[in-house]
Amino acid sequence: MGDIKGFIKHKRVDFKKEHVKNRIKHCKEFVKIDTDKELQIQASRCMDCGIPFCQTGCPVDNIIPDWNDLVYNNKWYEAYLRLSKTNNFPEFTGRVCPAPCENSCTLAINNDAVTIKNIEVSIIEKAFEKGWVNANPPKERSDKSVAVIGSGPAGLACTDQLNQKGHNVTVFEKNEVVGGLLSVGIPDFKMEKRIVERRVKLMKDEGIEFFTNANIGDEIHPDELKEKFDAFVLCVGAEQGRDLQIEGRHLNGIHLAMDFLSLQNEAVRKGEDGSNNNINAQNKNVVVLGGGDTGSDCIGTSIRQGAASVKNFELLSKPPKERSADNPWPRWAFIERTSTSHEEGCARDYGILTKKFSGENGSVKKLHAVRVEFIKSSNPGERPHMVEIPNSEFEIETDLVLLALGFTGPKKNKLLSGFGVDLTERGNIKTDIKNMTNVTGVFAAGDSRRGQSLVVWAINEGRATAEYVHEYLKIS
Repeated sequence: MGDIKGFIKHKRVDFKKEHVKNRIKHCKEFVKIDTDKELQIQASRCMDCGIPFCQTGCPVDNIIPDWNDLVYNNKWYEAYLRLSKTNNFPEFTGRVCPAPCENSCTLAINNDAVTIKNIEVSIIEKAFEKGWVNANPPKERSDKSVAVIGSGPAGLACTDQLNQKGHNVTVFEKNEVVGGLLSVGIPDFKMEKRIVERRVKLMKDEGIEFFTNANIGDEIHPDELKEKFDAFVLCVGAEQGRDLQIEGRHLNGIHLAMDFLSLQNEAVRKGEDGSNNNINAQNKNVVVLGGGDTGSDCIGTSIRQGAASVKNFELLSKPPKERSADNPWPRWAFIERTSTSHEEGCARDYGILTKKFSGENGSVKKLHAVRVEFIKSSNPGERPHMVEIPNSEFEIETDLVLLALGFTGPKKNKLLSGFGVDLTERGNIKTDIKNMTNVTGVFAAGDSRRGQSLVVWAINEGRATAEYVHEYLKIS
């Protein structure tokens, strides 16, 4: 590395953020990328550790020490080339990835990790700024055609890889915009949709066809496509939100998180503030159930819509601030994390089990809950079991409840039945070791195959499946 003592001389410094009181007034990104000099200093903290555990923590195997060193030495173009070898869309992961690489950074054993995610997004944004990212269609085309169904990160990554190999790829997206979760689910304050549109335009310029409002299974039966394509890749995501089957769930004002978030994304896309959305948090006492990223997105969106108050309840116990003894480095650290949305004004509570809802005139008015704790089992390998704490019942007033409880797999619709693919016990699309389903020539990738996961894992899935499809096309 260029500065062998960089990690000793310099402390971690994160990107500056717009002040809370200002950023909650709009739905745009509010993080400011550092100057080149500041980024070079941060890159110098990469410590020539010998075994780059950051790479093992990265699902797409980014060659992180290499591009850190190149940034430190002001070789931005070379850093862009190195980054692009492993990641099709660093502009996405550099914004929304929780950075498992930083959890695995050797410096993180007893210090603050290198700002890997910040450096990643800085490299790709400079590449766009300098005009280094250009359409690069394949010089030769095969006679094979592939239909990719779903244009989320897995579908886009698979499409990009197959197109680079010269195959003719057509993407079918049921929504009116390309991007899947990136466009419909993730709020603009985390990633503005111009970022997705910029990449999709490049892909179109490289010869990829996109069809939106293409609902395969309902309006278009899979049989209609089978004569036109040599292979299919199902990248339909894990859109089935986990629900609560409890008393009062039918009341108005209780919604799945993605129904709420997709409406706001649509409003922002149309230049509206969301005040006319069917689900709106303005002047309401909002309760968000679920402490993950989706819950955090609901919190930030509710605050921007002008919620009177926002509470966030998590079923699990409050995580520790530091790693516990049974959660050693370089594994993912199960610690308390505070998102930018939490910083904007939200009361968080842990170990809360919702028992029922009650209301008036058909609308929710109260949430009834009890506190719980998790008792470790004496049997090795058995999960802790949950018990309710005696006399801990309570109720709170609420006008809007958002269920951000995770996802249970792809929606069970005519698309899956039309292709005739088998499902796993968990409800995901079942595949063999090469990601092919029980139907010859039909593959699956992303959350619909592996279950709910990260954008970076979806990109990994798309890249891997593209290789398997390419192998199949060579012998079919």
